[in-house]
Amino acid sequence: MISASNSSASNTAARSNGTSLGVACGMGAGALWGLVFLAPELAHSFSPLQLTVGRYLSYGLIAAVLLAPRWRRLLPRIGRREWLSLMWLSLAGNTVYYILLASAVQIGGIAMTSLVIGFLPVAVTIIGSRDHGAVPLGRLAPSLALCIAGAVCIGWQAIAAPASGSVTAQLAGLACAIGALISWTGYAVGNSRCLGRLGEVSVHDWNLLTGVVTGAQNLLLLPVLLLMPMAANGAREWATFAGVSLGSAVLASMGGNALWNRMSRLLPLTMVGQMILFETLFALVYGFAWEQRLPTVLEAGAFVLLALSVMSCIAGHRKPAAERPAG
Repeated sequence: MISASNSSASNTAARSNGTSLGVACGMGAGALWGLVFLAPELAHSFSPLQLTVGRYLSYGLIAAVLLAPRWRRLLPRIGRREWLSLMWLSLAGNTVYYILLASAVQIGGIAMTSLVIGFLPVAVTIIGSRDHGAVPLGRLAPSLALCIAGAVCIGWQAIAAPASGSVTAQLAGLACAIGALISWTGYAVGNSRCLGRLGEVSVHDWNLLTGVVTGAQNLLLLPVLLLMPMAANGAREWATFAGVSLGSAVLASMGGNALWNRMSRLLPLTMVGQMILFETLFALVYGFAWEQRLPTVLEAGAFVLLALSVMSCIAGHRKPAAERPAG
């Protein structure tokens, strides 16, 4: 009996440590991903498509170089189903998402865009609640309610006090942000389930494979990019563009994705969705620092509500005392 009790206590401690590590990885991914909200502002003279192609060609090239030594060993583990998954995950979670995100930032501003993306946990958590063994949706109701309240705050802010000075432009930015939200929801759910299924492929290798496929997709966009009219940029602007592209690839795509994939294997899908709020929180901090201003009342309210939503979600995933094994 003592042995069984000790075993149960050990398993509980292991799960707790895994959850803590998963939350730490989610926080790290959010801190790195939040930086991409600054990229459209740092290289504002370049279009969203240019920013997307620059970032993901850099990501693909770095990933291909790092993957080359392990390619022959890894290739037999990746079947047709996995390649198809990589293609649509790369499209939804990288190319399409970032084009829409960069458009939203340039039209509607960093604060509005980051807070709309903060609505992601609602969609992912609702989808994840249908998974076997998931935490009941009722236990996560407070977290979802707080997240929705935060989204309402920023939606009101976007319409009542448009940052761009035009309600029409702000609504266009809002539409792009919502499109990015939908695109990344599909990625978050699909990626988490793929990682759960592919036990033989490490999270690092999956990230590199995603980078190679994303880079190949963006190579196909080069002819489209060359046919589009481009602004006349000088050497200084192109140097900034190169730095932003490389920085986004290394920090956000390589580092952020690696931490996110690690987290996706440690946490249930209902909790994975909530971790994206760290990206929102960090993006807001970076955005306010970039714009050298304090948040408005509605932005501050949304920030607090989203932070409370994360804390409430973590609490909701802890087992009630009645469900824990007796010591």
